[in-house]
Amino acid sequence: MRLQAVGVTLGYGDRVIVDGLDLGIEAGTVTTIIGPNGCGKSTLLRALGRLLKPSGGEVLLDGKRIDKIPTREVAKVLGMLPQAPSAPEGLTVADLVARGRHPHQTWYRQWSSDDESAVGAALAMTGLADLAERPLDELSGGQRQRAWISMALAQGTDLLLLDEPTTFLDLAHQVEVLELVRHLHEESGRTVVMVLHDLNLAARYADTLVAMRDGRVIAAGKPHEVLTEDLLLEVFELEAKVIDDPVAGTPLVVPIGTSAARRQAV
Repeated sequence: MRLQAVGVTLGYGDRVIVDGLDLGIEAGTVTTIIGPNGCGKSTLLRALGRLLKPSGGEVLLDGKRIDKIPTREVAKVLGMLPQAPSAPEGLTVADLVARGRHPHQTWYRQWSSDDESAVGAALAMTGLADLAERPLDELSGGQRQRAWISMALAQGTDLLLLDEPTTFLDLAHQVEVLELVRHLHEESGRTVVMVLHDLNLAARYADTLVAMRDGRVIAAGKPHEVLTEDLLLEVFELEAKVIDDPVAGTPLVVPIGTSAARRQAV
C-alpha cells in the first residue's frame, strides 16, 4: 500500500471525529472518499496528508510512519490541496506554481534551472503556460484550481491529495478539473486521493470509492461494488435508483427522496 491509515483516531479537542479507522490506498490508483457532511472525510484526508496528528493509531507512507519522516522529505513525494485554498492578492500563476519548489530548496541550493523546468512542465501539463503571468485572482474558478494543481505538480510528487477540488465550480469546470486529474493519473501513474460530494462524478473518475459515515468506512471497492441502492440508504439516508451511466458505463445515481423526508410525510 502506498498510503495507509491503521487504527486511526482523529478529532479536535475532546471531540472525536474518526475512531479506529483502517484504510489502504494502493499505488497508481484514483481513490475518492464520499459520505455525508460531517462524516470525517476531510479530517481523514488531513491526517493522510500529515496536517493532523492522530490521537490514536498511525498513518503509513510507503510503509513508514509519516510522522517520523522529515517534513521536507514528505513534501517531495506527497502534495496536498486543502479545501478552497487562498493566495496573497496579486500573486501570478507562475509565482504560485514556483512555491511548489520550496521543498527542493535549501540555504545552499536556491532557485535553479531544474526548478524552472519543473514549473514550466507543471504549467504545460495543466494547460496554463499562456497564463503564467496572469494574476491568480483574474482567472476563472476552473483555471484557479488548475493553477493550484500545477503547484502540487511542481513539487515533483507522485501522490496527490485533493480536498473537494470542485467546490464552488459550475458543472463544466468540475468536469474540466476532474478530467485533468484523470489525465495526470493516466499519463504518469500518479496516485490520487480525493474527497468529492457529487456521487456521479466520483463514480465516473475514481478507480476506488470509499464510503464513510460517522467516522467509519462503511464500504470500499470499485464504484459498481460500492455505489448501490442499499449503501445510499445506509450512508446518505437517500432512496435512489442506481443505473448505468449511458456515457461512461459507471454507476449513475437517480435520487427518489430521503428516507427522513418520507418518515415525516407518514
